Formats: sequence, C-alpha cells, structure tokens
Amino acid sequence: MDPVIIVGAGPVGLTLALALARQEVPSVVLDEGPGKDEPRPARTVVLREDTAGLLERLTGVALGEQGMRWAGWRSLRRKQVMSECTFEEGDPAAPLHVAQHILTGALRTAITDEPLVKVAVDSRLDSIEQERSGVTAHTRGANSTWWRGSYLVGCDGPRSTVRKLQDIRFPGRTAVERHAVAALRVELPWEGRALLHRTPPWRQSGPSAGEVTARPLPDGVWRLDWLLPPGKDLVTPEILVARIRETLAGWTDGPTPVYDLLDTGVHTVHHRLARRWRVGRVFLAGDAAHLLGALGTQGLDEGLRDAGNLAWKLAAAWHHGPREALLDSYQAERRAVVAGRLRAADQVLPMLRGSGGLRQIMPGAARGHDTLLTEGHLGRGPLSAPGAYAESPLAPRHLEGEIPVDTPRGAPVTDVRVTAEDGSFVQLRDRLGRGALLVVLIAPGTGVWDRKHWVSAGVMPRLAAAVTALPYPAELLVAESYPGAPAHSVLLVRPDGHLVTALSGVRPADLYAAAEAAVGGPAKEEAQAASGAR
Repeated sequence: MDPVIIVGAGPVGLTLALALARQEVPSVVLDEGPGKDEPRPARTVVLREDTAGLLERLTGVALGEQGMRWAGWRSLRRKQVMSECTFEEGDPAAPLHVAQHILTGALRTAITDEPLVKVAVDSRLDSIEQERSGVTAHTRGANSTWWRGSYLVGCDGPRSTVRKLQDIRFPGRTAVERHAVAALRVELPWEGRALLHRTPPWRQSGPSAGEVTARPLPDGVWRLDWLLPPGKDLVTPEILVARIRETLAGWTDGPTPVYDLLDTGVHTVHHRLARRWRVGRVFLAGDAAHLLGALGTQGLDEGLRDAGNLAWKLAAAWHHGPREALLDSYQAERRAVVAGRLRAADQVLPMLRGSGGLRQIMPGAARGHDTLLTEGHLGRGPLSAPGAYAESPLAPRHLEGEIPVDTPRGAPVTDVRVTAEDGSFVQLRDRLGRGALLVVLIAPGTGVWDRKHWVSAGVMPRLAAAVTALPYPAELLVAESYPGAPAHSVLLVRPDGHLVTALSGVRPADLYAAAEAAVGGPAKEEAQAASGAR
C-alpha cells in the first residue's frame, strides 16, 4: 500500500510522520524548505503534560532537559499579587516551555533514524488529484515530481496550499491580538517562575497600559511578551528596547539590570477555523486547520493533539481497511474541541480587553479576569484544558456495566504504573501510540507479586479471553490502582490515550461493544458478511 503523504515539515507534520512510523505506516514528508530550521530563541512553545509525553515517546529526547518546566506561576495587577502557585519538582502539571527550533530539531533527528519516513526537501506542492484507491500530489522545485499516496495530510501552516487546493474556506478574525516579543538573557527575581503582569505601575492607564508576560527558558533566558494596543503601529527596535529597559527596571526596583538581547519579533494572533478538515483522502492538521493563541492558549499544542488523534486512525485504515466512521471522527472530535476553545476566547476577550464602564468598578472583576488568564496560561479550564471527546461519534452507547471514574469518558487518561504482558512495570502512557487499544484491569496487590502468580488466577483468564476476542488488536495491562476506579474494574483506552469506558468487572459483551464503537464500527468486510448472513 502507498505511503501517507504529509505536506509540511513543521512540528505537526514531523510528529505525524513519526507517530505513523511507530505504527508501521510509511510516509513521505514534503518540505518546501532546505530541511533545517534557523534558531529563533523568541519563537517558543508551551506544552501540556500529555503533548510533551507524546513528543518524548516519539523522539526519545527528555524535553524537560531541553526546555524549562515552570517552578511556579505568579499573576500581578499593578503591584498586587492576584494569584500564585508553585509546582514541585517532577509535577506533571507544570507547563513545559521550549524553543520551537529545539523541538523541531529533536523531531528531525529522530526521523533520520526512521526508515519508514522519507523527507523530500525543496518540494513545493502545486496540485492534488484524488481517486478511490489513493491520492497523487505534484511538487515543483528541485525535486519536481509526482508522488503517490494512500492519504494526504496538509500540515502546511496558515497559508496552507492543501487547504486552498481543496477549496476549503478558512473564516475567522485577523489580528485578534498583537504582541511584541523578545528573548533575552537576564537575571530576574523569580528564577524559573513564569509571570503575568497586568497594568504594570510604570505604564500609564488606558489601552497602552497593556500586559507583559515573562516565561523562563534554560540558561537564564527569558521570553517576554508585551500586549500591544489595537492598531498596526510599527514596533521599531528603539520602541522595543525602551520597553525592555522600562520593564526590567520596574521589576527590579532600580536601574535596568544587565541583559543580553538574543532575538525579537512581533507575534500576531489570528482566530480562524477551517470549515472542513477532511475531503475524501485529504486531511488538514495544525495551523492549516485552525489558528488560535490568545489568552495563553497554545496553537501548536492543539496541532500536536491533531497529529496524535489522526495518526492511529490513518494507521487503522492503512492496516485494516478504511472505516469511514473512524476517519470522519477526526474532524468531528478535533474540530469540536478547537471550536469550543475559540468560542471561549472570543467570549472572554471583550471583557478582559475592554476599558471603562462597570467592568472597572464591579467588586471582584479584576480577580475573575485574572483567573481566566491564569487558566489559559496553565492549561486549565475552557480556554486551555486538554479536550475531551465525550460527544464523539466513537463513544459507545448503552453499556450496562459502565461506571464513573475520575477521568470523564473521552478525556485523556491519568498516567499510572501498569504491568505489561511481559511482566515488566511501565507507565500507561508508554503503551500509547502503538496502534492497539489498551485494556487495563484494576487489581490491587498485583504489584507486589510476580506476574506468573496471578496471570492465571481470578478474573484474568476470562478477561484475557475477552481481549483476544475483540474486533481490533488490543493489549491487556494490569494496574494496582487508578483514580476513582474500584478494584476489578476494567478500563478501555484508545491508542491516543483517551478513555473509551470504564466497566464494573469483566463484561465481555460490553467490552466488545465498546471496542467496536471506538474503532468506528465493524470493518467493511465484516459488515458485508453480517449483511449477507441476514
């Protein structure tokens, strides 16, 4: 079968290629550039726990050593501390801040050792042709040629050629926010702690008072973002240096400390959402499908979630034949999550950025605004928490044995230690992204015994038989505990780490029905056989 064609060699496209390779699916990455990235210290990303884990599994690189996990967070309004939190060392809830070129470099290095991924540099897409059996793409440039693929995914950014060739509308708002950005090496009073400072006292009141954010990076480097007033006023080097000196002096209550300016830029936030994310065998992901980023939300983090969601579904189609419901669910799940994020930001922005009126005098308004911004920056709440697929078309219906646990149906699972089929102890998330469903039995006490003593005892033989009979490949794992799950309950987890269901005990019929729903129903040949039997 032909490889998957991936258009775009940014973090989303490279992540998708590696995720497919881990599931034994070949791909061709069409890179219109030279195959390397210019270091830009001011271009950084903030990753949540599960997306950072995805990248670490794919690259084998401990990103926490390449970036900075925040030691804490502080929010100020003028001189008043509005909120503050501390992250203990190793706390998975601490956001990870890393330069984007470091991230892309780790992905490119991993791909050089992956025989199932081919990267074609200097290859600019100019046409796509679809057929029932596959898709053909043509590139111009140094490697002008035709490429044949099973599917094609456009990860080619905001000006996506794939989106334009498929005539997909991209409505939304332009220049929702603008930020002046600087990366500099300097000593600040809050080592390793991120800061959001609203209406700093050294700025005059009004729209220009703005907001400044400081995010730490390794080696004493900080990324500073200043919210700019509405309009298209040019940010000159002189204006930016003046802001740097004024801000540093204000934070240190004295003369401007010594600093080394490494990089600058202007970051413009747009809010756009593609009407469709799938046209036949062509899909969109990342900035080609959506643009967001106001109020602390991270567009790249959502793009990486696109890649994780789509990879296992394409792998299932590549290996087992297309289940249209499974492929359609990519748009249904991911577009709904991003649309909800955009709606939340659009509802909150006028309240946060407005001036005058009752908003300025209502008791508690400032603290409420701060809470919304803090949630956005820390990956919590409607602005930024990982999306759940509770209303997914893949969600099973009418399971008699379903029980609630602390993880809502469709949400990312909590990472717990499990015993694998070979008897080794691993983390649950280490088993993700291999193309198989995960069935997790909650069995207290098993962690202190060798697997050979309990693998043939109690409910294990019956559960193992039920797992073997499932309509899709699955791996059986055992955990001592899981938040909110009683003993002997059974969890079904998708290959991308989202909970399908939790069942009270071993219920083969419910488990089969849930697994079948999670992969989009019976395969085409199975459905045809069932129809013929009737």
